[in-house]
Amino acid sequence: MKISNKDVFYAFSPMNKHTVEVDCGRKVEIETYDCFSNQLKSQEDNFDALDWNRINPATGPIWVKGAEPGDLLKVHIHEIEIGDKGVVVAGKGMGVLAEELDGIRTKIITITEEGADFGQGRIIPLNKMIGVIGVAPKEEPVNTGTPGRHGGNMDNKMVTEGATLYFPVEAEGALFGIGDAHAIMGDGEIGVSGLEVPAKITLSFDVIKNQSIPMPMLENEESWSVIASEETVDEAIQSGTKAMFHFLKSKLDLKDHETAMLMSLTGNLEICQVVDPLKTVRFVMPKSIMKKRITMGSQVE
Repeated sequence: MKISNKDVFYAFSPMNKHTVEVDCGRKVEIETYDCFSNQLKSQEDNFDALDWNRINPATGPIWVKGAEPGDLLKVHIHEIEIGDKGVVVAGKGMGVLAEELDGIRTKIITITEEGADFGQGRIIPLNKMIGVIGVAPKEEPVNTGTPGRHGGNMDNKMVTEGATLYFPVEAEGALFGIGDAHAIMGDGEIGVSGLEVPAKITLSFDVIKNQSIPMPMLENEESWSVIASEETVDEAIQSGTKAMFHFLKSKLDLKDHETAMLMSLTGNLEICQVVDPLKTVRFVMPKSIMKKRITMGSQVE
C-alpha cells in the first residue's frame, strides 16, 4: 500500500480528518516532503521567501484500524528511502548558535552510497532517520514542530530503520502522521536543521490493547528507550528517567534500589534535540542486562 504526500497536516489533533485507513500488520509506503515542503532546491533560493505556513508537513493523518484511546500504537520502521540531494541551513536567530552567525545560509548537499559530500573532501556517513512521527493528542492540537507525549518533532536519531516505536493512543484510529526525514543529524540538532530530505518510508502498524505508557518508547535489537520532551532539558531528564524506572519495575524482578543501581550502571541519558519549543532526551537501557525478553503485550490480529 502506498500513501502519497498529497495530504499533509501541520498540527497533530483529534479533530483532524483522516485521509486513509490502514490494517494492522500491513506494510505501508508513505511519501513525505522535507521539513521545508521541498521549497529550497538550490543555494540561491531565498530563505526569507519561504512560505512559513508549510514548515514541517506530516503526511496523513492515517487511521489505524483497531486503535482506540487507552491502547498503544506500535510502529515498525522497515525502510527509509531518500534521494540524491539534501538541504541544510544555519544562520542568525537559529538554534544554539543564534547570536554567533550573521544572515542565513543554505547548503545543498549531494548524497551518494558513500555518504553526503559536505565539500573540501568531507564525506559524512549517512544516518537516515525521522524527525516528526506521532499520533493525535487527547485534546488541544500540537503543531508538527513541537514534540510531546504524542510524539511529534522529537528529532531522535534512533528513529531509523529497524526501530519500533510505541505511542499512547488518545484518539480513535490514532490519527498517525510522519515527516521531516533527515539523511544526517547529530544529537542536539544544534543549528535547527539536519540534512533535510524528502523520503519514502515503509512502516507497519500494530495495536496493543489496554496498555498505557506516559510518553513514547522505542525498541531496537540492542535496547529499550524512553523519549521525554519538556520545557527544559533538566525537566526532560527527570521525567524520562522516572518513566524508565517505572517501566523496568514493571518488567524485571528487581527491588527498587536494584533497579536504580542497574540504571546508573548501564543506562544512558542522551540528548535528542535542544532547539524545538520543548527539549527532548532519551533514556536508553541495553537489552543485554535484562536477562529475559521484554514485550509490551499481545497485539491485535
